[in-house]
Amino acid sequence: MSPELESCLGQAFQRARNAHHELLTIEYLLLAILETPAVREVLTGCGADLDQLGAELQRHLAANNLRRVPVPGEVHRVQPDLGVQRVLQRAAFHLQSGGKDQVGVLEVLVAIFSEKHSHAVLQLARMQVTRIVVVNYLSGLKPPSRDPR
Repeated sequence: MSPELESCLGQAFQRARNAHHELLTIEYLLLAILETPAVREVLTGCGADLDQLGAELQRHLAANNLRRVPVPGEVHRVQPDLGVQRVLQRAAFHLQSGGKDQVGVLEVLVAIFSEKHSHAVLQLARMQVTRIVVVNYLSGLKPPSRDPR
C-alpha cells in the first residue's frame, strides 16, 4: 500500500471511530480518498461535483451507519465491512496484474466501482461518473460531453 493510501485508510477509520460507527464502509473510504489531489483531479476531470459528492456521502453516513453507544474507558474498534475488504483486494489484484508495486488511491477509486450497490457508486453514477469514464480519463481519453438538459 502506498503511504498516501495508508494515510487515507487511517483517516477513514478515525472518522468512523469519531462517529461511533461500527463499520468502515465504501462511503468512508471514498470520502478519505476524495481529499487526495490525484482523486480530486480525476473526478473533477470526469465531471463530478466534489462538494456535492462529499456532502451527500456525509449525509448518508450520518443517517445509515450502525452506531454503538460509547462505553467509558473502552477502546472503540471499527471493522471494515465486506465491501471495503473486496475493494482493497480488487485493487491489489489489479495492481499485481499491472506490474506495479504499491496499491494507491487511484487503484482504489477504480475498484470502488465494482461495489454496484454502494451509495458511493450510486452518487457517482448520478453525476455520470462511471468506472469506464474514470478508466478512460486515466488512459488519457476525454470523458464524453454532457447533455446540458
